[in-house]
Amino acid sequence: MHNQVADLIETLITEEHSPESISKAISELTPDDVALALESIPLAQRRQAWANIKQANRLDILVEMRGESRQLLLRELDDAEIESLFTDVDAEDLLEITDSLPDRLVDIALKQMDTKQREYYQQGIVYDEDVVGRWIDHELLIASQSIRTSEALRLLKKKTPDYTDMVYLVNRTGRWVGCVKFDRLFKAQGHEPISSLIDEECSFIRDDTELTKAAEQLERSALAALPVVDENHILLGRFHAGLAMETWRLEHEAQQMSTAGLNEESDLFAPVRRSASTRGIWLGINLLTAFMASAFIGIFEATLQQVVALAVLMPVVASMGGIAGSQTLTLIVRGLALGQITRSNLKSLLSKELKVGGLNGILWAIVIGVVTLWWFESPMLGVVIGLAIIVNIFMAALSGVLIPVLLDKLRIDPALSGSVILTTVTDIAGFVAFLGLGTLLLL
Repeated sequence: MHNQVADLIETLITEEHSPESISKAISELTPDDVALALESIPLAQRRQAWANIKQANRLDILVEMRGESRQLLLRELDDAEIESLFTDVDAEDLLEITDSLPDRLVDIALKQMDTKQREYYQQGIVYDEDVVGRWIDHELLIASQSIRTSEALRLLKKKTPDYTDMVYLVNRTGRWVGCVKFDRLFKAQGHEPISSLIDEECSFIRDDTELTKAAEQLERSALAALPVVDENHILLGRFHAGLAMETWRLEHEAQQMSTAGLNEESDLFAPVRRSASTRGIWLGINLLTAFMASAFIGIFEATLQQVVALAVLMPVVASMGGIAGSQTLTLIVRGLALGQITRSNLKSLLSKELKVGGLNGILWAIVIGVVTLWWFESPMLGVVIGLAIIVNIFMAALSGVLIPVLLDKLRIDPALSGSVILTTVTDIAGFVAFLGLGTLLLL
């Protein structure tokens, strides 16, 4: 499939191709592949390619595009094109793209929705983006708990939604009472009440559950979907495996982009000024931390002038601390995301990481000290850098545990900010330890 996307990108960029060949190439791919290809070409050519997409396919492709890419494309369309684009939009698609649409476009889409879809949209929009209630799938098999098995089997003659392996039972007030798996339904006698087939192990997801936690719950259930209920146990819809996989994919992508201070919704060909301003903020933060580290180095300017070897070896100290800290930080961030770290085990975890840091510090201090002795023929310089390595790796372990935990308590994403703070701490700790010991023992 990657080859087909690459071929489409080549087709869209090459001017010799006719509109007919472009339209044919687009029709052979799924909406998410076409969206990926559109995001991979400059804005001017993207607008031309959009004109060659069939009207019936445009909305599905628009939904699959990243937020910034979607905004940039919609900015190029006039009201007539937008109105025709949203003719068949449903609640789930509109909820997916509503944050990248101005209120005027949302109103256009809502006016063209039927009453049921508009109701689904109003129910979902009150939830935050990271909560299950916003992304409920309303296509599911629902039956009254009072019917017989033969009546329930008739439901299966209708079109069965994707990721469906059970029927959800409700009472007269719409409260969820249980699930009946297809395999039990097929094995039962037609006259048996369906309520006797309820799977007692089938759980439910509350509508205010975080998406990642819901995905974990669904994974543990080994089912294709789980019912979503509100505080009164009213069945609202379901959360299925497709939504869970999308959750994990977006979570992974968000973490990757956040390490560089970028948003997963960023467009590859966003305008230069917008991209520069977004990245400039992060560069400014890093510049501030770099000046902090430089300020501490400046304190030992006289030492560096007299012992030039210290300046040569400073990157070694900073690098060892940075790598050791990032290893611990990554482990702790994952533990926080999975809910593994609590007050009760934090002290034990900190103790373990400090022991690991101490052991690695001593081991690599000996190795680096020996290399330094051989390189500069100075036993005392080897001792200085060895002690500095021990201090910095120990500090890296301490910071790698405490920084993400503290950021998490402050409701700041540790995956986004943790690495910058950690690098600053280990750099400063390493430089102060190395240059301070150099001042005391070499001068």
